[in-house]
Amino acid sequence: MRALTVFLLLLAAAAHFLLPLGSLREASAIDPGLARLILVELRLPRTLLVIGYGAALGVCGAALQAIFSNPLASPDLSGASSGAALGAVLGGYWLGFTQPLALAACGAAGALGTLALLVMLAGRKVETTTLLLAGLAISLAAGAATSLALALAPSPFAFYDAFDWLMGSFVDRSLGQAAAALIPATIAVAFLLLRSRALDLVALGEDVAASLGIKANRLALEIIALSAIAVGACVSVAGAIGFIGLVAPVAGRHISRGHPGSAMLPAAAVGAILMLVADLAVRSVPLDRPIPVGVITALFGTPLFVWLVITMRRRLTA
Repeated sequence: MRALTVFLLLLAAAAHFLLPLGSLREASAIDPGLARLILVELRLPRTLLVIGYGAALGVCGAALQAIFSNPLASPDLSGASSGAALGAVLGGYWLGFTQPLALAACGAAGALGTLALLVMLAGRKVETTTLLLAGLAISLAAGAATSLALALAPSPFAFYDAFDWLMGSFVDRSLGQAAAALIPATIAVAFLLLRSRALDLVALGEDVAASLGIKANRLALEIIALSAIAVGACVSVAGAIGFIGLVAPVAGRHISRGHPGSAMLPAAAVGAILMLVADLAVRSVPLDRPIPVGVITALFGTPLFVWLVITMRRRLTA
């Protein structure tokens, strides 16, 4: 199963990088240097950003679900994505930051703030309804604050400039922007993966984990901080994209046979595949202007979210 997942990831990445081949052939016939420029300056950063963002959402979603012991604790439903968007908007339009790395830091700070607020409101291990309501409240509040910050920004065109980005977009992203998002996200994801065994042990009970020298509260703070860094950095460059961080960990748990910590790595592969497919769908739509990637992920993610809620309800009433 894991080998198949990796194969599908490589296949999707190759398709995303090379399609559409027709435009490349035409550019190569006119100017070989132009074809190379398209591949290196446009296709490469977009493909790397799509794979990295999808993988980060998969890992962070799996880690948050493991530490909260709740399958609905994803970056978007917990408010992390909305908080990261708010942080990036405040940094870019109010504080005047223009460097991608500075915006990534603002996004991480916003995500960290919303996750900390979630812990304060709902606690670390609570019932699904409480966590969902607290997360939705935080997401709505952060979204409203983002709209207000854009509406009152010094630039009168701030809201229109940020619309596509807010819904998730990989169009015209440079290698510098991709690096600003992926370097901190990769470091944070690597530290999250190092905690996979600890998350598996915590799932057995805090007493069992404590007997093995694992402090559950400290682990929770580490998971929250690392998830905020990864999600915040990616959102600051490509916008908030929902449902990938919810759906990918579900598939990851099936691949890892229910082990929450071990689900992070397969969730990363599944998240990257889903993001690649979503961006390929956006690029394949024959319209004059691109559709935000977040719209595509919401279209296929919403039915899966409803199915997940119904399944959990049936288990509780059984």
